[in-house]
Amino acid sequence: MDETELAAKIDHTVLGADTRWADVRRVMDEATEYGMNACIPPCYVADAAEYAPDVTLATVVGFPHGHHRPEVKRREAELAHEDGADELDVVLNVGRLLSGDEGAVREDLEAVVEATPLPVKVIVETALLDDDRKRRACELAVEADADYVKTSTGFADGGATLSDVELMSDYGLKVKASGGIGSYEGARQFLDAGADRIGASSGVEIVEQCREAASDVDRA
Repeated sequence: MDETELAAKIDHTVLGADTRWADVRRVMDEATEYGMNACIPPCYVADAAEYAPDVTLATVVGFPHGHHRPEVKRREAELAHEDGADELDVVLNVGRLLSGDEGAVREDLEAVVEATPLPVKVIVETALLDDDRKRRACELAVEADADYVKTSTGFADGGATLSDVELMSDYGLKVKASGGIGSYEGARQFLDAGADRIGASSGVEIVEQCREAASDVDRA
C-alpha cells in the first residue's frame, strides 16, 4: 500500500500517565500533517475535536485495566461522544474473564456498544491471556456487537504479536494491533497478518519509513 493508505490505518497515540495538552496538540498536528487518526485521553477530547476537527479521533474507556463498573464505562462512552470522539477503545475486564464470569464481561461491553453510535474497539490485553481465553474474548466482543478487537493497552507486559492478530482475525471483526509497533516493516507485517488498524505512538516514524521505502523503489 502507498503512504496515504498506510497513514489512514494508523491511530497515532498518546496515552501516558503524564500526557499533557501540549503532547495531545503535537499528536493532533502530526495526525493532520500525515493523514493519520489519533487516539488520546478522554480529558482532552473536547479540546482536540475543536482543535483538529478533520482528524478521526479515538479515545479510551475503562482505561487501562478495564475494572470500571459498567455504568461508569457507559457514561464515559456517552461523554466521549458528546465531546466529539469518533471511535471508542474499551478495555475488556480481564479479571472477570479469568474468573469465568463471562456474562459480566458481555454486559460490560454491551453497555459501551449500546451507549453511542460510535465504532467500538474491544481491547483484549492478549499478553495476559492464553489462546483459549483470547478466543473467548473475541467471541464475547462479537456477542456484544463490537466493531473491532484490539490486542493491547500498552500498559501490560507484552504487546501485539503476529500470532495473536492471526487468531483474532478469525471472528469477523476488524483487528487493531497495538503495543510495541514502531517501524514501517513491523506495521506492514501486522497488516499482512490481518490487522486493519495499527495503534502506535511512532506513527510519524512509520509513515516516513514507508515514504523512504517508496523512494528507494523509485530510484531503483
